[in-house]
Amino acid sequence: MHVMSPVLLLAVSALAAAQSPAPPNPPWLMQNSGTTADLRAIDFVDGTISVDGTTAWASGAGGTVLRTSDGGAHWTQCAIPDAAADGATLDFRAVQAWDVDTAIVMSSGPGDKSRLYETTDGCKTWKLLLKNPDAPKGSFDSFQVFSKSFRDELPFGYGLLLGEPVYGKFALFEINTSPYSWARVPSKDLAVLEKNSSAFAASNSTLVDIYKDTYGFITGGASGSYLVRVRYGAGTWKAEKQSPNATAPTVRLPLAKGAEGSGAFAIAQHSRSGGSESSPMISEVAVGGDNARPNESAGTAAWSADGGEQWAASATPPHGYRSSVEWSELLQAWITVGANGSDISRDDGKTWAALDNGNWNALSLPFVVGPDGRIARLNPAALPAAK
Repeated sequence: MHVMSPVLLLAVSALAAAQSPAPPNPPWLMQNSGTTADLRAIDFVDGTISVDGTTAWASGAGGTVLRTSDGGAHWTQCAIPDAAADGATLDFRAVQAWDVDTAIVMSSGPGDKSRLYETTDGCKTWKLLLKNPDAPKGSFDSFQVFSKSFRDELPFGYGLLLGEPVYGKFALFEINTSPYSWARVPSKDLAVLEKNSSAFAASNSTLVDIYKDTYGFITGGASGSYLVRVRYGAGTWKAEKQSPNATAPTVRLPLAKGAEGSGAFAIAQHSRSGGSESSPMISEVAVGGDNARPNESAGTAAWSADGGEQWAASATPPHGYRSSVEWSELLQAWITVGANGSDISRDDGKTWAALDNGNWNALSLPFVVGPDGRIARLNPAALPAAK
């Protein structure tokens, strides 16, 4: 049988691609990021899909940090933090931003390669806030700042920083940003529940603000996945002289297991209508799967209608491994993305429908990022209508 040469095969493939029309009205509108770096995190400052939404930050491998002030029409590459030392070797898996000038990025890597940096001048300069205090052990996985605002012209917020287990316990730190401080959460209930349990630094999506004074993080690994909740008294923070209560009993998540890179990779929540302030109705969705088998759909999504107390696997799951998930209040829908595409759910995670087959890492709607500098903005007009 005649075998076409590799060069000729590439030429024929390129010609066929050129002659094939682009899909009409795609769900994601590609943008020019100006980089080929593996992008792992995105933060849309405006926080909603809006024609007025303009400011977003993205980050990833090779010390890469990007920002836009015009909705993604132009992305600007920032100065690399600690560029004169080892900044170009850092992998920024999280970014949290306040405006076009102010952001904190988190690098993830072994030992002191895990760090926090802050900029307040539009990323011209960076200030080192924290190096992994457990170095040479440990690694940072996720960093979320809650209630972002400004106080005395300084970025205000309180958040959690999650790291890999050290000496048998997950590393969890409280962060205050004005003035900046950090403190380790000492709870004995942070002990690793199963052998080889870990958290994944895939998209800065393993921490969740569940409600008022309750926060949580998800774990994964060969032994399975859990949601671990940390509750604070009266919504206060440890740096405000209030220690957390014991974490609530952990809840197992019905997601893929059996491999080191399997389990829960992302979690998010939203409050449904009909509840009250004292008794809110909270829906949660967790996604994941096996990152070594991106096309395997089994065990890739689960949902909860009671704030994470009870979970069920999605009856129709996403069409592959998923690393990020987010609720859109304007669309009244969930969007999830991963290495083989994206999916949408309009019934709080019970069933999912495919949107595209692109390669994506992380969401902050309306933006999505992925490998090779991929950035796109959601095209709501192309989404399937609610039934």
